[in-house]
Amino acid sequence: MTARTTVTHAVNAAFDSGLRAFFAYHDLGIAAASGGAFGANVIRAVPGEGAKPNWHTHDVAFQMVYVLRGWVEFEYDDIGAVRLEAGSSVYQPPMIRHREVRHSDDLEMLEITAPAEFTTVSVDAPQAASA
Repeated sequence: MTARTTVTHAVNAAFDSGLRAFFAYHDLGIAAASGGAFGANVIRAVPGEGAKPNWHTHDVAFQMVYVLRGWVEFEYDDIGAVRLEAGSSVYQPPMIRHREVRHSDDLEMLEITAPAEFTTVSVDAPQAASA
């Protein structure tokens, strides 16, 4: 497959259900353009739907999140709790145990992964973390 230049616009962007029920996802077309090698989504909080803070891992080679609007709190096995606000980013290493603890109703973030499709596995909480 030959990669094609891909353009998306925010006007009339479609947000669909995805990995987490409390988020809505707008596919930026990168998965199709890269043959699944990479994925990029704008993720928005579903207002009134709070986080379900379950510990999990993602089987990815690369994953990063950049917060566009609002705030989100994550907890990682290696660094503990972090709060990301507009302009903050996080690189999540492959298979890092983590959970999303809470977020603002106006949260909007960009997520980039490699590959586009990946496995998510629920795991036990780290011994030092509270469930």
